[in-house]
Amino acid sequence: MESSVILQFDDIVKSYPGVVALNHVTLDVRKGEIHALVGENGAGKSTLIKCCTGAVSPTSGTISVNGKIFSSFTPKLSAENGIVAIYQEFNLVGEMSVAENIFLGRAIRKGIIVDKKAMHDKAQEIFDLLSLKINPGELVKNLTVGYQQLVEIAKALSQNARILIMDEPTAPLTKKEVDILFSIVEKLKEHGMTIIYISHRMDEIFKLSDRITILRDGTKIKTIDTKDTNVDEIIKLMVGRALNEKFPKRNTSPAAEEIISVEHLCGNGLTDVSFKIYSGEILGFAGLIGSGRTETAQMLFGIKRKNSGRIVMNGKEIFPKSPRKAMECGIALVPEDRKQQGALLG
Repeated sequence: MESSVILQFDDIVKSYPGVVALNHVTLDVRKGEIHALVGENGAGKSTLIKCCTGAVSPTSGTISVNGKIFSSFTPKLSAENGIVAIYQEFNLVGEMSVAENIFLGRAIRKGIIVDKKAMHDKAQEIFDLLSLKINPGELVKNLTVGYQQLVEIAKALSQNARILIMDEPTAPLTKKEVDILFSIVEKLKEHGMTIIYISHRMDEIFKLSDRITILRDGTKIKTIDTKDTNVDEIIKLMVGRALNEKFPKRNTSPAAEEIISVEHLCGNGLTDVSFKIYSGEILGFAGLIGSGRTETAQMLFGIKRKNSGRIVMNGKEIFPKSPRKAMECGIALVPEDRKQQGALLG
């Protein structure tokens, strides 16, 4: 293995009943680089990362870290070798302070007493290193999503991470928060951190990464220097063909059966919203944050009330005054915040 290689996957296979999630994947990650991992949904990115963090074990193949070869990883082994992942769903406790979250499960102690001052001071050292103005004593629930993510990065540094995996890190962030994150990523690289960066956003990939590995259907297609490629080539490698039209024309003539008709919906920030949905149709809502996309869905599902307007389903006006009433009408909702709104975790 080359001296500059800090992490290597060698002939990794991961099989589930009836499915090969990873098919003889071999790739290396160099020390101090930002290595982008790209591919369509189901390409194998998440499975490869789970093998790296010990969440799952490969069916066959080996993983090498700094020359040490492992046939399987456990989360403990992964952490001991300096590998830390930051997922889209943060592992933070809102009712605890920033410092307490950074050292969650690894509290600094004086004897049997938790040393909160030492944790506060150590957290402040990390924030100073990153030039971040975050109060270690602040409750995490009071921070924006962007700053919560920076707390996750600080937590990784407190664990002496040498390889940081970032899974779709900008998905929930505002433009300003994205800019802050990018500056932190660049600063981490300057300090020698190796970063595996997973994203569907090509502008981010080309702005940050040194090399790009493309996965498709569980197979590694190619690893390429970012400076030697372009967006069109990466997309072609991801999907297996050239995309002459990113938004090809579709047959938009509706089916005969009208399922839902929304007429002049008002309330909760909506003004005179009307649309129809036909059998078998996928209707997309586009707009900026705060434009009313989520509120429209929540109104249909009975989470929010309308002030005026009509909702007609299968020719009959319905009154979804609660989620239960909406479900009785055959309406379901997959919320944008799956962790807080879509599951009962307690």
